[in-house]
Amino acid sequence: MSLGPFSTRTFTVGLISDTHGWLRPEAVDALRGCDFIIHAGDIGDLVVLDELWRVAPVTAVRGNNDRGSWATALPQTNVLKVGAAVVFVIHNLADLDVDPSAAGFHVVVSGHSHQPAHRMERGVLFVNPGSAGPRRFKLPIAVGRLLVAGTHVTPQLFELQTTGVGVGKRGDLGRHVGL
Repeated sequence: MSLGPFSTRTFTVGLISDTHGWLRPEAVDALRGCDFIIHAGDIGDLVVLDELWRVAPVTAVRGNNDRGSWATALPQTNVLKVGAAVVFVIHNLADLDVDPSAAGFHVVVSGHSHQPAHRMERGVLFVNPGSAGPRRFKLPIAVGRLLVAGTHVTPQLFELQTTGVGVGKRGDLGRHVGL
């Protein structure tokens, strides 16, 4: 249900990316209470999406490392309408082949780089929540949120303090070596 541009309701959209088959309890905790969740690709295992659906409805895209029959069912890009705001989702921003501003998108959510960041460009908010999966180099483990009121969108990025425990192809509630 879209409440329109004059809604006084603020929606919370959880942002997660690059889990690579590893869903940490800290990431799930950070996404609890969200109205929607966006996974910006490199999911790694269908169990990750199943667990996120237990928290909130999920909009997801396929990343360059998502393979197998479960992954081929995922789109390369997706769109989520939240109130009056339109959010475009893509894994790798380098593959963006549309002018988001001209297309009427308020937000572009991407992953791939494992680096949490946000910026405004030509009236469009670009957000990358970073990676919530296995640590890569010295990059933080992170997730994000969008606070959406009408077409006004405020990004929030959170670095997670992690235990190394998670659910996914690395073993249910197992410890991932190297974290």
